[in-house]
Amino acid sequence: MTRHTKEVIQLSAKEQLHVLLRLLRYTLPFKKLIVVSLLTLSISIAASMSIPYIVKVFIDEYLLHSRLSNQQVIGLLIAFIIIQIVGAITTYLSVYYLEYLALKVIQQLRIDAFHDITRLGMAFFDETPSGSIVSRLTNDTEAIIEMFTGVLTSFLQAFLMIIASFVMMFVLDVRVALFALLFVPVIIVILACYRKFASVYFNETRQRLSDLNAKLAESIEGMKIIQVFNQQQRLREEFGAINAAHYDKSMKTIQLDSLMLRPAMTMLATFATVMILGYFGILSFSETVTAGVIYAFIQYMQRFFEPINQVSQNLNIFQQAIVSASRVFKMMDNETHAPTQQEDETATIQQGRIEFKNVSFSYDGTHDVLHDISFVAEPGQTVALVGHTGSGKSTIANLFMRFYEFERGDILIDGKSIKSYSQQTLKQSIGLVLQDPFIFYGTVASNIRLYHPTMTFEQVEAAAKFVHAHDFIMQLSDGYEHQVIEQGRAFSSGQRQLIAFARTMAMDPKILLLDEATANIDSETEEAIQKSLAKMRHGRTTLAIAHRLSTIQDADQILVLNKGVIAERGTHETLIAQRGIYYNLYQLQLRGELL
Repeated sequence: MTRHTKEVIQLSAKEQLHVLLRLLRYTLPFKKLIVVSLLTLSISIAASMSIPYIVKVFIDEYLLHSRLSNQQVIGLLIAFIIIQIVGAITTYLSVYYLEYLALKVIQQLRIDAFHDITRLGMAFFDETPSGSIVSRLTNDTEAIIEMFTGVLTSFLQAFLMIIASFVMMFVLDVRVALFALLFVPVIIVILACYRKFASVYFNETRQRLSDLNAKLAESIEGMKIIQVFNQQQRLREEFGAINAAHYDKSMKTIQLDSLMLRPAMTMLATFATVMILGYFGILSFSETVTAGVIYAFIQYMQRFFEPINQVSQNLNIFQQAIVSASRVFKMMDNETHAPTQQEDETATIQQGRIEFKNVSFSYDGTHDVLHDISFVAEPGQTVALVGHTGSGKSTIANLFMRFYEFERGDILIDGKSIKSYSQQTLKQSIGLVLQDPFIFYGTVASNIRLYHPTMTFEQVEAAAKFVHAHDFIMQLSDGYEHQVIEQGRAFSSGQRQLIAFARTMAMDPKILLLDEATANIDSETEEAIQKSLAKMRHGRTTLAIAHRLSTIQDADQILVLNKGVIAERGTHETLIAQRGIYYNLYQLQLRGELL
C-alpha cells in the first residue's frame, strides 16, 4: 500500500457543497460571461418549450376542427421554423460560452494550485511522491473541466427545463401537473442514494489513479537501477497489483451507474407516462380530452425527465469532479508552507558572517536530529561539515537555506537573525550547489542565467569561465545555445556540476553553501573544480558539506558531527593530531584511495 491510500475519505454532503461553492467562486470574475450564457440558455429552452405548444395548437385547431385559415397555418409553420433556428443558435452560443467559462476557470485553478505548490516547504515534497502531485494538477483538474463543460451545463439546462415544463403543464392542466410533482421526491431519493455511494467509489478510484502515476514516475525515474538489478518482473507485478486495484474500484463505479442512473430514471419516466395516459383515458369518459393536449403533456413530461436523465448520467462526472477538486484544494490548503520571514526591510547582508547559536531541530517534532549546534564562520572563512551519514550535515544546510523552520536556538548572518532577512535578500546572497545538480530543459545559457531578467550573456560567459566550464561548453554543437534535454542526461555528472557552479557564481553571492559539491566528479574535473573553488571562496563565507575529506583540508574550521552534535572541531592538522572520529574517517578514505 502506498502512502496515498491512507487518504481515502468519504465526503459528506456538506463537504461536497463546500467544495462546489469554492469552485463556483472561480466564476465570479466572469460575471458578464455568465449572464450572456444564462440569457442564451434561457432563450434556447424557451424555444424548446414553445414547440410542443405550437404542435398542440396545430393538431387541435387545424387537424381536428379546421378552425385555422391557410394564412394562420402558414404563420404557425413560419413561427415553428424561426423558433427552431433561434433555438439552435442560442443552444450553440450557450454551450460555447459555458465551455469557454470552464476553460478559464480551470486555467486559473491550475495557476493557483501551482503557485501554492511553490510556496510549500520541503517537508511536503519529502512526504508526497511527485506522481501524486502531477496527478492532482493534470488528471484531477481535467475531471473538473468535464464537470464545468458537461455537468454544470446540463444542471442549468435541467433546472430551467424542469421549471419551464411544469409551467407549461400547469397552463395545460393543473391536476395533471400536480400529479407529475409527486415524482420529484422519488427522483431526489434516487439521486441522494447515488451521491452517498458514488463519492466513496470515486474517491477510491482517484486515489488508485494517483498510485498508478506515482509508481510510473518512480519506475521511469529509476529505470537504470531497475534494469541493472533485474527488477523488471517485480515492478511489473507491483504495477499490475495497483492497476488491478484501480480496475476494481472503477468497476464498482460502473456497477453503481448501471443500477441507479439512466435505467432507474427511464423506468420512472415510463411509469409516469403510463400513469398520465391512464389518467387521460379515464378523464375522457367524463370530459373532452384533445389529442393536442395529450401530445403536449407527453412532450413536456419527456422534457421533464430527459434533463433529469442527463443530470443523472452526469452525476458520475460530477462526483469525480467534486472528489478531484477536494484533492486539489487539500493540496492547496496544505499548511506545510516554506518558513516565513519576519522581514526587516533595512536588513542587508554585507559581510557574510554566519553564526549558529544553540540550534536544535526535529523533523517529526519528537526525535531531535540536531542537538545544541553552535559555531561561527567569520567573513571569508570556509567551515566544513563532515561526519557519517545521518549525522546532521544536510539538516544544517536545510535550516540555513530556510527549507525548514526551526524554533530552538537561532541562526545569525551579520549579527541578525536569518528570519529577519527577506527571502529575496537570502536567495541573492547565498549560493547553493548540491551534490546532484538539477539541470532544466532549455539551453546551457538559460540554465546558468535561470531567466534572471537583467543578467547579460557576458555575465553568463564570465561565470562559466570562472568555474572552468567555458571550454567544454564551447565544444558543444551550439555552444551556450546548446539544447539541454530533460535533467541534462546527455552531460556527464561533472559537466552538470560545472554548469551548476557557473549558475551559482553568476549571482555573485556573499555566502557559498556547498553540499558535497565534488562528490560525483571525476578526478580530472575535480582538479579544475578545486582551482575554481579556491577563487570562489575568496572573499566569501563558505559552508562546505564534505564527503571526500581531501577536498576540505584547507578549510579554516572543520566541524565533525556525530548523531546530531558537534563531536570535534578544528583544522585538518589539529583534528588529525587528536586521533578521534575525523582521524578515523580520514584513514578509512586514505586506505580506500590507495586500494
